[in-house]
Amino acid sequence: MNIGQIIGRNRMLFDEDVLHWEDALSREVECSRFLVLGGAGSIGQAVVKELFKRQPLKLHVVDISENNLVELVRDLRSSLGYINGDFRTFALDIQSDEFDQYCKEELGFDYVLNLSALKHVRSEKDPYTLMRMVQVNILNTIKTVDWAMTSGVKKYFCVSTDKAANPVNMMGASKRIMELFLFDRGKRIPISTARFANVAFSDGSLLHGFSQRMIKRQPIVAPNDVRRYFVTPEEAGLLCLFSCILGERNDIFFPKLSEDLHLSKFSDIAVAYLKALGKRPKLAHSEAEAREICQHISDDEWPCFFSPSDTTGEKDFEEFFREDEVVDWERFKQLGIVKNNSSISNDSLEEFLRGVENWKSKEVWGKEGMVALFKGLLPEFEHEEKGKYLDSKM
Repeated sequence: MNIGQIIGRNRMLFDEDVLHWEDALSREVECSRFLVLGGAGSIGQAVVKELFKRQPLKLHVVDISENNLVELVRDLRSSLGYINGDFRTFALDIQSDEFDQYCKEELGFDYVLNLSALKHVRSEKDPYTLMRMVQVNILNTIKTVDWAMTSGVKKYFCVSTDKAANPVNMMGASKRIMELFLFDRGKRIPISTARFANVAFSDGSLLHGFSQRMIKRQPIVAPNDVRRYFVTPEEAGLLCLFSCILGERNDIFFPKLSEDLHLSKFSDIAVAYLKALGKRPKLAHSEAEAREICQHISDDEWPCFFSPSDTTGEKDFEEFFREDEVVDWERFKQLGIVKNNSSISNDSLEEFLRGVENWKSKEVWGKEGMVALFKGLLPEFEHEEKGKYLDSKM
């Protein structure tokens, strides 16, 4: 199945920039040593493949998911084969003692790329998952960048999200706070990041759910009023590679908008997905009706229920930068760069960390306290609580 066609793409993003910069990228990769954290997720695997195909001296991949690491290795062996460099994978939790010991013994990395993240808006549905999101998106990032600074690493890259620009949900706000901590550390080590669109058909995404629903003979459900930018996994990998290798201190890379990158409704992509399979949607007026249609569907139809979004944290549309951010539009043909000059006092950042520790020490974890803590560091953060989350929908 051609993912590009489903998301309305006639050609790959960044093809002009890849053509222009490929020699520089390949030269740097083939003489460098890389550690990729969270390297077995959808974006992580895409980044690892971009590095692997350019023959690095050393490529270590750490991820908490043993099964995803197995699939990553099988994918690389089946598509690209082998490299002369030191390629290894490690099923480790960044918070664990085992990872700490790994960091003591495995040194000599030139680049550390952190692709680990809790990326779902639904992560804020309860205080326990919300705390896990803070741990992964913020605290683990601080831990690994601080280790990189003391270990002779010459560049640290960490993936962000378009939802960090003017965030309306806790996930996006956690990534914006992560950016603030990174750029504070960027005074001592070169750091760059990337904000990008939804990765089409990535694990756990709504689009990935379409294929799962088909396999399980279940209806496809999607909002008809939420618009998103979509990139392919390969494009996500390239965006991260560009930022990591070519980004300057505190740069935030993002894809420029063009006829090839435009806002698309989830419901429209669902229809295009079915069309690619030779099917057309049979629209239902409720979840119950959609489930009922599944009991007697024809070969050329598939039950669909499209409805307005009514859950907490959904943004009507996505954006890659704020009005007060300075953007370099000239260096690349198809990439923009936020030249980040955000400054926040170290005292404010330390106060936030103390607030997190105080919140964790309470006998009862209330979500409202964490929202207030986020707003203390991000006064512009407008969180809208609707009382309903994606787990309440099909």
